[in-house]
Amino acid sequence: MNKHAKITPATTDLSRRSFLVGTAAAGLVLGYAGVPGVDQAFAAAPANFDPSVWYSISPEGLVTVTCGKADMGQHIASTMAQIVCEELGAKWSDMRVQLASNDPKFNDPVLGAQITGGSWSTTMNFDAMSRAGAAGRMALTDAAAGAMGVPAGELVVRDSVISHPKSKKHMSFAEIVRSGKATKTFTADELKAIKLKTPDQYTMIGVSVPQIDIPSKTNGTAKYGIDVMLPGMVYGAIVTPPVRFGATVKSVDDSDARKVPGFIKAVTLDDKTATTSGWVVAVANTFAQAKAAAAALKVSYDGGPNAKLSSQSLFDEAKRLQGLSDSGQFFVKDGDPTAAFGTAAKTLEAEYTTNINIHCPMEPMNATAEFKGDILHVYSGNQFATRSGAIAAGAAGLDPKFVVMHQMWLGGGFGRRLDADMMVPAVQAAKAVGKPVKVIYSRENDMTMDFSRPLTYQKVKAGVDGDGKLVALSHDVVSAWPTARWGIPDFLSPSVDKKGPLDAFTVNGSDFFYTVPNHHVRAIKNEMAHNATPSGQLRSVAPGWTFWAVESMIDEIAVATGQDPAQFRISLLDGKGKNDGGAQRLRNTLLAAMGLAGYGTRKLPKGEGMGVACVSSQERATASWTACVAHVAVAPSGAVTVKKLTVATDVGTQVHPDNIRAQVEGAALWGLSLALYEKATLKDGGIQQKNFDSYTPLRMSQVPEVAVAVIANGEKATGVGEPAVTVVAPAIGNAIFNASGARVRALPITAEAVKGAMKA
Repeated sequence: MNKHAKITPATTDLSRRSFLVGTAAAGLVLGYAGVPGVDQAFAAAPANFDPSVWYSISPEGLVTVTCGKADMGQHIASTMAQIVCEELGAKWSDMRVQLASNDPKFNDPVLGAQITGGSWSTTMNFDAMSRAGAAGRMALTDAAAGAMGVPAGELVVRDSVISHPKSKKHMSFAEIVRSGKATKTFTADELKAIKLKTPDQYTMIGVSVPQIDIPSKTNGTAKYGIDVMLPGMVYGAIVTPPVRFGATVKSVDDSDARKVPGFIKAVTLDDKTATTSGWVVAVANTFAQAKAAAAALKVSYDGGPNAKLSSQSLFDEAKRLQGLSDSGQFFVKDGDPTAAFGTAAKTLEAEYTTNINIHCPMEPMNATAEFKGDILHVYSGNQFATRSGAIAAGAAGLDPKFVVMHQMWLGGGFGRRLDADMMVPAVQAAKAVGKPVKVIYSRENDMTMDFSRPLTYQKVKAGVDGDGKLVALSHDVVSAWPTARWGIPDFLSPSVDKKGPLDAFTVNGSDFFYTVPNHHVRAIKNEMAHNATPSGQLRSVAPGWTFWAVESMIDEIAVATGQDPAQFRISLLDGKGKNDGGAQRLRNTLLAAMGLAGYGTRKLPKGEGMGVACVSSQERATASWTACVAHVAVAPSGAVTVKKLTVATDVGTQVHPDNIRAQVEGAALWGLSLALYEKATLKDGGIQQKNFDSYTPLRMSQVPEVAVAVIANGEKATGVGEPAVTVVAPAIGNAIFNASGARVRALPITAEAVKGAMKA
């Protein structure tokens, strides 16, 4: 039996974003396998030079950066390497990347955990990775100065070589590492005191260098979760109930499954973490056999409390909750909108809705679990290794410190792989059969059991004075609360009315940078939707629906008061008070998008129109300034064709220009897909759409022209993975109105809805 080393986790004051570990359902603590050999398994070779936990330099001079972020095609591992390379002074061809384990030493420097989402990775890690690179350069320089007998201040570091121009002496990184003389270490205070390069000194940042991960991903050597192969491994295929959540298994008849060659066992999940409900996993020697056995199982269910619910049930409950004066908590409470409405020259009210959306990453959800003695090893691509390790531990009945997470490349994430449901059947099946088990979801499994973007209902009321100035706005947002489901208290925010914590990730974006003296935002949890459709974070999170309401209403106000919608926005972005700085940057992006699109400068054919929207994209503390002009054509049938999307984004400091442009283009098309095409529905407690024949994302033939303007002004780097998603739907909706006079307030926008609004 293995001996277990006692681990005392270090604590760091990270304010609201610190992690007081655990999941509410299982009362788990987060940890890492503290056993002999685990650290060594992930450590560098003894002869390497390790200036930081984030990278190591080999005796051959190769620099291997450890990425604590999930790389799901956004090249974040390469981005982290590029930031290190800039300050280190290495040659780009010497840079390598690897993915981190769940060892707490690889926790995010700001978040204190391993999580990839919110377009946080670059903006939150730029400083830490820069300082790590600079510390390595300084340590190598000191060692080279001693070896060459010259002053360190006279040395030049470039392309993995440290040279002394006066004496023409030089040493490569490889030579310095082999000498063993690079021993300088830095305290936290010393790291903070390092003077980093200024943007005018950059030679790597801002350059579109070759992405390090592309060769391995194109030649097949990069390993995704689905590629994992272990000695003696068997496969699991899941059987899920017709109800999304709340069902229980009454009985399992495996008589037909036992006739399937290779069938081993049917395991009914007993998931104390409450991640899954009513699942059975069929285990067999091959994946095909496991699928056949799963299809042969006869499972009877108790449908549970949600078995009769539908999308309409959830909308009805949302409207009921919004109508209660005491429901929810306040996210924003500035001034007194009610009083201002009473004296306003004009008031407007509107309801905005969004439907359930599914992530649909191309790599099927999968996980492989293996017990080695008392240690559980889990192999999977995951966006939240810290929480997922705790869920795997809960599924196994282990202390989380005995769980080792092996991070793999992700074949798409979009927020879906923030959850760990795929690990539960793998872990419990492996425990039941005593072999490593790989579980792979079918597309139907994933769509019907996705932690989807929640259905939302929003009520917005606005008041303007006699001069057409917006003086008051109230905004109620009713939805399931995805972050609250995680059971991590520090990911919730205190309400301004001190009624308890709220899930800010359901209302972010509603606290916009427009100046409105009387502004209230109420976050209301739809408990029925929260239970029936356990929701997750889908790319763009709340701003994907809050800005749909905000930017649509801003347009409606402009039209009602006879003002140009773009100029009306500019007047609201005056930068007063708390909006100083942010409003000006947002105004600049709007002007850039308008100029690139030619907004207002040409007469469009009948049935065509342009619409604008501008957004801070995410939570105010990590805003990304983005604007869009959408150009659409609307047919008499109501069919909408998006001809062009023009997106401007202020990224502060751009690390990799080509990657930024690709991310913005991809996000814009994702936003278009959500705006016009994607919709899932709940009926009898279950998701009706099971594959791409009924859930229909944007197709290649529907892709419009996309023009991108990137504003790089040397400010702090912002995120680009999600921002453009948030701005596209309202820009399209506003363009549809300008083209046809039809105002639509529900996503996705359908031809039927547009035609109906044209007649109204």
